Amino acid sequence: MTAPDRDPQETGDTRDPGLQPERTRLAWRRTTLAGTVVAVLAARTALQSGPTAARVLTCALCAALWLGFLTVAHHRIRTLTTTERSGPAALTRRHATAAALYTVALAACAVALVL
Repeated sequence: MTAPDRDPQETGDTRDPGLQPERTRLAWRRTTLAGTVVAVLAARTALQSGPTAARVLTCALCAALWLGFLTVAHHRIRTLTTTERSGPAALTRRHATAAALYTVALAACAVALVL
């Protein structure tokens, strides 16, 4: 028989700080996987529709943006796996801005390839 679930407020356990960085790390991994799929589909679209200079250039830009995002994400994943007593360092404004810009630029490249 399992023990009944106890209210965290009663036991004094408000949260488990060890699990939140793990969930965030996994979210970054899922995001990089989604970005990889987008980059591969962009390359496929560019080459399947007849490789013109503009499409190949846009595809190369998509690959460069994907590598940039992958670098930022990998840095964050490494930061989240540190075992400091106070927990991992917060995401810096510079890295957050870079990740957002890479994502928006990759979406713009995808739109350019579709049109």
